[in-house]
Amino acid sequence: MATYDPFRDLDRLASSLFDTRRGPRRMPMDLYRDGDHYVLSADLPGIDPGSVDIDVDGQLLTIRAERTLSEGEGEGVKWITRERETASFLRQLNLGQGIDTDGIAATYSNGVLTVTIPVSEKAKPRKVQVVADAAAPTIQAHESAQEPRPVEQ
Repeated sequence: MATYDPFRDLDRLASSLFDTRRGPRRMPMDLYRDGDHYVLSADLPGIDPGSVDIDVDGQLLTIRAERTLSEGEGEGVKWITRERETASFLRQLNLGQGIDTDGIAATYSNGVLTVTIPVSEKAKPRKVQVVADAAAPTIQAHESAQEPRPVEQ
């Protein structure tokens, strides 16, 4: 059985009253490149996957998500403690050049949103082959039969 701690509740109340972050919250994320694509992993625990919205507008990637009260947490419920609150989450990234925006894909599993961002074909590193021109003169080195001449200084 949980014990009642009035100081913890007072601290929680003071935090909620003086919390200036009433707008969308940022989601913690990791971003790395793996071969020909980037992988973004964002923590969104307790989020309904249907509330996740990912938009690409030009080179701007926007991720929005909403945590709402689940069934049974509404009217008539007597709360003992409530630390999880409803919240909006927002993250925007400038993709820059060299991204295949049509190939962006996303999955959500175990509270983690994974967005795969492919690199465009134009931006992938490639080798440039050097081709010898058949009409160009070929420079060849060979030994001379003459005696070397002294160089005047």
